[in-house]
Amino acid sequence: MKPDRSTTVAVIGAGIGGAAVGALLAHHGYRVELFEARSYPGGCASTFRKNGFMFDSGATVGCGFHTRGPLCELASELGIQWKLMPCPVAWEYRCGSLGLHLTASRSEVLERFPRSRPFWEEQERLAGYLWQLAARAPGWPPSDVSGFFRLFQRVAGMYAALPALARHAFRTVGSWLKSHQLDRDEDFLRFIDAQLLISLQTTSADANALLGAIALDLPVRGTHRLTGGIGQVAQELVASIERNGGSVRYGCRIKGITVRNGRVTALSGEDDTVSQPDLVIANMPPESLLALAGPSSSLRFRQHSLPEWSAFTLYLEVREELFGGHDDHHIQIVAPSGSLGEGRSVFVSVSPSDDALRAPEGFRAVTVSTHTRPDMWFRAYAEGRSAYEELKTLYTGKIVDLLETRLPSLRVHCMNMTAATPVTWHRYTGRNKGYVGGSPQISLFRVLGPNTSVKNLYLTGDSVFPGQSLPGVVSGARHLVDLILNKHLR
Repeated sequence: MKPDRSTTVAVIGAGIGGAAVGALLAHHGYRVELFEARSYPGGCASTFRKNGFMFDSGATVGCGFHTRGPLCELASELGIQWKLMPCPVAWEYRCGSLGLHLTASRSEVLERFPRSRPFWEEQERLAGYLWQLAARAPGWPPSDVSGFFRLFQRVAGMYAALPALARHAFRTVGSWLKSHQLDRDEDFLRFIDAQLLISLQTTSADANALLGAIALDLPVRGTHRLTGGIGQVAQELVASIERNGGSVRYGCRIKGITVRNGRVTALSGEDDTVSQPDLVIANMPPESLLALAGPSSSLRFRQHSLPEWSAFTLYLEVREELFGGHDDHHIQIVAPSGSLGEGRSVFVSVSPSDDALRAPEGFRAVTVSTHTRPDMWFRAYAEGRSAYEELKTLYTGKIVDLLETRLPSLRVHCMNMTAATPVTWHRYTGRNKGYVGGSPQISLFRVLGPNTSVKNLYLTGDSVFPGQSLPGVVSGARHLVDLILNKHLR
């Protein structure tokens, strides 16, 4: 049984979450209309053109395409063929004199930190259980009694995993490391913290151990490069929506949501577009959705961890010679001391040398990103152009200095450099204060599910559990689609 084509769904935002939900619902027979404020899809995981280069908006890694991974399963269901190639090295980690290539075998990590082997063996078992559970279980947190019952049924079938899952559900990664006597190895702890920050938006002192087990598993599952950039994921998904009878409206920013009697009754666009859908999917943080609905609406959310980080990003047009003939697609560079983020840890994405879509011959398109708190950027912006540009110059210099510890002649080979701040992210994505990456993953019990207090309004994206990263956002999108199908077909 499929829903009738008269069931209309409005999706606000063509980020990966919105595009994935829209594509799956269109595939299942819903009439989908996707609204996107920009002229291209992808949101924080888009690819944009500038000066003949195509830059990934963020330093995004192509994770989740492995066999039976979320992106692999999504492509299989929708009939998509991703244009990708596996990367032998997920990314290179560099901290001072310490350099590690993160691969499926973890050989260099184990060679440098031999005492960590029991920890990684336990992490691998936990991650295996969690990948299995993610594929079988309904979304978390359960939305109703039937959701709890389905979750109980599926978890009960994994009785061998229950002791380990229960033991780690309430602990932090830090306490887990302490149980393996690894908490005093400063080099290892900094390595772990750097990985957790880019995946969970927090470090080992606060990160939940189960969520950390999955985050630390991503390099082992493998990364892939996409021809034309990470934005091709969203491009393929919106094309799938259109193949299945849906429509995609670019340059159409939704400016308001009308809620009456606990339901969305209309959406209004900046171009005076009005839509009256049966269901609304909002691919945005809850704070942005609250602003659209207005204070008088009945929209409320359960208690959850609030986002803390935005990003300062550099887009570099770089001569090929900088890389000495090597195809380093992703590099993580961390200062040996000081708190992470704010220019002391950066993630670098480099376009492949053989991808002519990304850069002119002899050049590479490079995206560099660091975590930053947004408030000071908005204060500087309010003070005036001089204060704002001064702060951008300060951060740019700090980041380039760190980059040159790994790429010594960067300033010589960089032909052009453009900076984006939290103010930029706010302007281009509509996210409140430019917050990106979702909330810190510190607890399994302070996370958002897709349901809202408005009956026909749902959330998707990196604010919804399981959160950030391509596999996390796609898994959350699939759980939302399952929820909608279960409601409409039972």
